[in-house]
Amino acid sequence: MEPDFPLRKIIHVDMDAFYASVEQLDNPDLRGKPIAVGGSSQRGVVSAASYEARKFGVRSAMSSVIAKRNCPELIFVKANFERYKEISKAIRQIFYDYTDLVEPLSLDEAYLDVTINKKGNPSATLVAQEIRQRIFDELQLTASAGISINKFIAKVASDYNKPNGQKTVNPEEVIQFLEDLEIRKFYGVGKVTAEKMYKLGIFTGRDLKTKSLEFLDQKFGKSGNHYYHVVRGIHTSEVKPHRIPKSVGAERTFSENLSSEIFMLERLEHIAQELERRLKKSKIAGKTITLKIKYSDFSLQTRSKTLPYFISDKDLILETAKNLLYQNSLENSVRLLGISLANLNTERKETINGEKEVSVQLKFDF
Repeated sequence: MEPDFPLRKIIHVDMDAFYASVEQLDNPDLRGKPIAVGGSSQRGVVSAASYEARKFGVRSAMSSVIAKRNCPELIFVKANFERYKEISKAIRQIFYDYTDLVEPLSLDEAYLDVTINKKGNPSATLVAQEIRQRIFDELQLTASAGISINKFIAKVASDYNKPNGQKTVNPEEVIQFLEDLEIRKFYGVGKVTAEKMYKLGIFTGRDLKTKSLEFLDQKFGKSGNHYYHVVRGIHTSEVKPHRIPKSVGAERTFSENLSSEIFMLERLEHIAQELERRLKKSKIAGKTITLKIKYSDFSLQTRSKTLPYFISDKDLILETAKNLLYQNSLENSVRLLGISLANLNTERKETINGEKEVSVQLKFDF
């Protein structure tokens, strides 16, 4: 039965422990050792961890103190984003040798649509293999890849054979793959959503598929429509070469917890200035300002306000952030403050997936 949605050959390339791997590449003394990029042994948050550190449970976004407790031999390295951007640019140049349909998600991962590619290679699997080999030969770094008929499945598949591996989910394997997939491995299902699904008896894609669209809409709102379709292999989002950001932000973790709002206002001014710089550089403005507050006990709070007009000016951003800070009393001393701007003047409405269930049984050379 032919599907009524487009079939593409999509590759998701994900660099292996990118920041940490670049640091080990540039400093041979760090190779084979557990390292954390960002933070310090006393303060901050881990931005990335080498695979040697991950064996001890060190993960990105983890408190540096906890990371050091898990791995006493952990070496902290200061992040060098200019270097990461330089390497990322070189990786993308390799991508562009195969297709112009490249959608970067971050410095270390991207989607590629190779349905029709510059090499004339009908096999997306072989294209992914060749790209990974070139990254290794030219940059001495490893990458993993997922290959399938849409972005969602390719993203999930890229995590299967990490590090330095790849997985192809062929069209005739899609339904079985999704039905067997643990719900926590569905891209976009975080810890909170997974716990909610467990309580509803949803542990695998097969369990999710038994639920009606009405049930999922009722329990998960707009996301219910997404879950209903992706578990059936339907995800029509195209690879967008010029990916439009949904928000722009800046934040700071402090060396000492702040308990006085006077000190916080001083820090907010610096953050607003950095945010203005990023907005002006990208020629972006927005309406919704969100103040992010992380307390000393690591609890997180956000406060938002939507203005009737677009802004990008530091003074207007800071004025709104100050009002949000004073909106409610603080619950504890503060270790991190951040400001982000959303509801941007770059946003476009996207097409919503259709609701018709189809079966994926077809011949499509991968």
